[in-house]
Amino acid sequence: MEIGISMFGDQHIDPQGNIQPTSQRLQELIEEIKLMDELGLDFFGIGEHHRPDYAVSTPEIILAAAATVTKKIKLGSAVSVLSSSDPVRLYQSFATIDQLSNGRAELMAGRGSFTESFPLYGYNLNDYDELFEEKLDLLVKIDNENPITWKGRLRPSLNKQQVLPRAYNEQLAMWVAVGGTPESVVRAAKHGLPVIFAIIGGNPAQFVPLFDYYREAWQHYKHDPNKVQVGVHMHCFFGDNSKEIADEYYPLYSAQMNRVGSSRGWPPYQRQQFDMGRGPKGHLLISDASEAVDKILRLQEMFGLTRFSAHMDVGGPSHKSLMRSIEIFGTKIAPKLREAVRT
Repeated sequence: MEIGISMFGDQHIDPQGNIQPTSQRLQELIEEIKLMDELGLDFFGIGEHHRPDYAVSTPEIILAAAATVTKKIKLGSAVSVLSSSDPVRLYQSFATIDQLSNGRAELMAGRGSFTESFPLYGYNLNDYDELFEEKLDLLVKIDNENPITWKGRLRPSLNKQQVLPRAYNEQLAMWVAVGGTPESVVRAAKHGLPVIFAIIGGNPAQFVPLFDYYREAWQHYKHDPNKVQVGVHMHCFFGDNSKEIADEYYPLYSAQMNRVGSSRGWPPYQRQQFDMGRGPKGHLLISDASEAVDKILRLQEMFGLTRFSAHMDVGGPSHKSLMRSIEIFGTKIAPKLREAVRT
């Protein structure tokens, strides 16, 4: 099982509503990625957002910067909003990172849970599903063919055109991120792409049928059963004492849930939700190392995971506490997970 971290570049927001300078958060991010690499974590993913509370709108620029200061860690998006991007340009950007990093780039495509990028780049939200399906088809074809001839409805056609540069080993590592819809699961399996589920609410056990469905669809499309890759992305934060880190982190986490919820009609986030989420059957891993190891291993057994992604900067915790959380994950949690999965 691969073990890594994802972030969105959440900026710290103080009680008066002042947002951390973007330059500071970006510089912190590079330091955090360097630490992940030094600790031997397998991968890092950075998300794409177009909101004032997130510092990163172009994951590929952060990943290119990280490629120059890291040696082994895989560097990917988490996610790139494919529906409002151009697949040709996206492939070129990640192929460039792949060349720069000697084959460590990953492109994780998703539809995105926020919609700001659609009007920003001139796309119609009424085409939400069709845009993703058409562009994923094109992206996969670009990865497999060069030159490429392709025709769709929502993007100009390509006729025997080269897409350059190519990935370091000719093919780019690509994943599909899904929130829990069966259609997304089938789409990923059809293209033979690994899938990562964002489990950010409820009881993770509710996702078991979707994992089963993905494997069934994978088999239906006659892909090699030995090449199935499945992962989860879950909100995490780690400290030396479980109760203390929960008490410290709750105000930041709940504030971010309320910022997002205010635009979606959610009721105010409550401590009871947070505590239930941290429980054995919950979706949050906010604890000390021992609790985290036990919970992740239960998830690994439940889903047959090949990847676990700890999403670690929700709400913009301080750089110091993030570095400590990364250190605990890399030195106390990851080694125990690897040891248990090997045995």
